[in-house]
Amino acid sequence: DRRRLEPGRDRRFLGSGAGGRARRPQPTPAPRTLRSIFLTARAWCQVAQKFTGGIGNKLCGKGREAPVARGGGAAARPRSAAGPGPRGRGGGGTGGRRDLLPTCNGEITTMSFLQDVVDILLQYVVKSFDRSTKVIDFHYPNELLQEYNWELADQPQTLEEILLNCRTTLKYAIKTGHPRYFNQLSTGLDMVGLAADWLTSAANTNMFTYEIAPVFVLLEYVTLRKMREMVGWPGGCGDGIFSPGGAISNMYAMLIARFKMFPEVKEKGMAAIPRLVAFTSEHSHFSVKKGAAALGIGTDSVILIRCDERGKMIPSDLERRIVEAKQKGFVPFLVSATAGTTVYGAFDPLIAIADICKKYKIWMHVDGAWGGGLLMSRKHKWKLNGVERANSVTWNPHKMMGVPLQCSALLVREEGLMQSCNQMHASYLFQQDKHYDLSYDTGDKALQCGRHVDVFKLWLMWRAKGTTGFEAQIDKCLELAEYLYNKIKNREGYEMVFDGKPQHTNVCFWYIPPSLRGVEDSEERTSRLMKVAPVIKARMMEYGTTMVSYQPLGDKVNFFRMVISNPAATHQDIDFLIDEIERLGQDL
Repeated sequence: DRRRLEPGRDRRFLGSGAGGRARRPQPTPAPRTLRSIFLTARAWCQVAQKFTGGIGNKLCGKGREAPVARGGGAAARPRSAAGPGPRGRGGGGTGGRRDLLPTCNGEITTMSFLQDVVDILLQYVVKSFDRSTKVIDFHYPNELLQEYNWELADQPQTLEEILLNCRTTLKYAIKTGHPRYFNQLSTGLDMVGLAADWLTSAANTNMFTYEIAPVFVLLEYVTLRKMREMVGWPGGCGDGIFSPGGAISNMYAMLIARFKMFPEVKEKGMAAIPRLVAFTSEHSHFSVKKGAAALGIGTDSVILIRCDERGKMIPSDLERRIVEAKQKGFVPFLVSATAGTTVYGAFDPLIAIADICKKYKIWMHVDGAWGGGLLMSRKHKWKLNGVERANSVTWNPHKMMGVPLQCSALLVREEGLMQSCNQMHASYLFQQDKHYDLSYDTGDKALQCGRHVDVFKLWLMWRAKGTTGFEAQIDKCLELAEYLYNKIKNREGYEMVFDGKPQHTNVCFWYIPPSLRGVEDSEERTSRLMKVAPVIKARMMEYGTTMVSYQPLGDKVNFFRMVISNPAATHQDIDFLIDEIERLGQDL
């Protein structure tokens, strides 16, 4: 049952309370929870029995007490049972890399080693959702460098040392799945998505041809078509690809828009075409300028359009700047509108922008990396009205939808354009006399050659949740943002960065410590206020209790930008954040 894997649902994942027993559903038994697997070594015995033909009892130490591995590893397998390692040592814990598959008779050692790794991972997963654990065990870089030996050596380590490396790495990793981690737009830890990530790593294949990734290529085809349907393109028509992130997806859009207007640029380069200019809002993501720099268009050719007080692009200013650019002899080729800006969570007026792009025959791109997930919600998808008129759309399921990093899609309305823009006809990969439909060889429409399997995480989660599951998750996060806004909008010690409830889960505010309350606005007050958020954030990290981002914007000094995309978060976690900000900032 998918519901048994979702964090934050009446503590089923961790049990009925601190140290409580996991609930047992009635009347029919359901698959055991991760906690029961974590606590029960018998599960590993069954796995070992299945794959090793009778040696599972030895692996799990049946009939005798098994020693506990140092650092909290698996407690149910004696190291000597794994067979002889190098120089006669036990291969399960103290052996070396040469004792693992594909070495001859390496099955036992490999199974024992991987079971230890899984134990470490499961402990980390359980701790990630335990509110009594730290979000971060913060150490300064020089401290970590001095405390541990991270250097690479000529001689191999033992497997026991390798396991210790795994534990140490996770000990100091940020628990981005923790219900009180609010620092980034991508948070949470989905169990089905995690399983999919493990599977793709085991498959270790590449997405460029059907012959080596048949199922994954088909799943990408099906998933991209479904996403295009949700954008509003009839029958899911068009094209698309999964890229390493929203910045690359935005660059793809710029690349294709340029090719559409001037296809000769592919062979002849920028010197053969006029001076191009692109337009985006002053609150847009920096990747628009970065893409212009990478493609040789230049950052000076990206014209920033003014926004209103809520961070939305002003259409009249866009049209004015387009006319100015044309009068100077420049060629406008792309407008990048934003659906969910990074800081304010603002949605540009897409219908008005689409009208302008149609009038001046300019490619319309929508950067929905952060806000695209709202297309899954019947309650909130109106915020993207007009997106169906775009020529291309960026949508990052690894943000609002909680898919494990990385998972970003670039959707293109015109089919075949990506292929024409990027193909190089490499005959050693894309032979034309293969025995299957060559349209499923997707590699020649990508900038990359090697391309990771990102689609399976999204596809498997979609199967497990359904569209309604994503909808409920997104609606919950937006409701939590509104709850936070309502809690602090009139609370002493808080000032909102802009008026009105947020459109997305971004809640932007200043915390005003007691020493600054009632102080008249002045340069000195502004200077002191600028230092408040960084100090509170530093204290949060040193205590390890929570994390939330801050930044300045324009003439506004450092303020907190609270974002919520973790379905494990609750009202109590929002209350905790408010209390923690006040606790850590009272003396400033």
